[in-house]
Amino acid sequence: MRLDIYRRPEHDGIFSYLAVPEGKPIPQEAINTDWEPTARAMEVDDDAEELPDFHIEHLPEQIGSKGYAITGLKDM
Repeated sequence: MRLDIYRRPEHDGIFSYLAVPEGKPIPQEAINTDWEPTARAMEVDDDAEELPDFHIEHLPEQIGSKGYAITGLKDM
């Protein structure tokens, strides 16, 4: 699958990340003016469960239920 990745600053130099399927808009409930594009059309294995570089876990479940996947800040 191909994903577009966005990021936004949180605190102490930490970023949260948002992954959406390539070309799809950020869903309404996640729209935030401070999301910055980080990677476009990033190729990700269809079987990938996580994106460790972006601290995103449960990738297929999040995209399947919400249309996007987001960083879990509790583990950062």
